[in-house]
Amino acid sequence: MKIERTKNEVIITIPAAVNIDDLQDLADLIEYKQIASRSKATQLNVDDLVSDIKRGRWEKTKSKLDL
Repeated sequence: MKIERTKNEVIITIPAAVNIDDLQDLADLIEYKQIASRSKATQLNVDDLVSDIKRGRWEKTKSKLDL
């Protein structure tokens, strides 16, 4: 494996035998970290959003079950 930094990018050279699915997972993680680093959301914002999503999901499920 070789990692090289140029003025505008980082180039990683990896042997072709590496599992492509693992490389996609790694690329997805790097993209997520890049996007998240620009976020201004706080942990409280994230927690509130998760709570709202869960509540909405339960309401939909409850209505389907006729509860």
